[in-house]
Amino acid sequence: MTRVFLIQHADFEGPGAIADWAAARGHKVTTVMAASGVFPPAREDALLVVLGGPMSAGDEAQHPWLAAEKAAIRLAIDAGSRVLGVCLGAQILASVLGASVGRNPEPEIGWFPISLTPDAGESLVFGAFPQGPVVGHWHGDTFELPPGATRIATSEACANQAFEYAGGRVVGMQFHLEWTAESVAVLLETCAADLVPRPYVVTAKEFSAGEREYAQECRRLLYTLLDGMAILG
Repeated sequence: MTRVFLIQHADFEGPGAIADWAAARGHKVTTVMAASGVFPPAREDALLVVLGGPMSAGDEAQHPWLAAEKAAIRLAIDAGSRVLGVCLGAQILASVLGASVGRNPEPEIGWFPISLTPDAGESLVFGAFPQGPVVGHWHGDTFELPPGATRIATSEACANQAFEYAGGRVVGMQFHLEWTAESVAVLLETCAADLVPRPYVVTAKEFSAGEREYAQECRRLLYTLLDGMAILG
């Protein structure tokens, strides 16, 4: 059994299918809200998942708890935890590892394919992924590749879609595999104002339709990724 800790940044950005994976595998899950300023302990036997959110990784002036969160993530990495960052979580993770985070050239909201790099085929975590899966996106920021990290995936709109570090024990994903029908409905209810027509921004109708078409395969890939990270422990 793996001890799973989740850092959540917003009520409307929960773990989705990550919680389903943990329940199916018999892992104990503890969720903390980042705004509480209290973060999980650094444990070698843990999987720490840092979820998405509407703020930016550099918004420490508006959200002072971000500094404490980054310190906690650094401690977890140093302790040998497996760490997965999703969307904002990946941006925070990249920042912790010394990379810059800023605006992406275009916002990317919808269901779009990612391209895996040749290094992905050698990865213990991403090695079983197919080329060109269609995955979920909802972001305006992005991260640079951290020093010592390996680029795993890119997309037409975003150069850095995924990286791994420390042999796959630390993974950042700009995209989402965890969305469920409920996740999508809550996002559309809460963040519909973000759906301003742009080259890589879909309509609300298209976003909902994408969940029905792609979420099942995304869930399969999520389980593959999390199982791969779990065995690294």
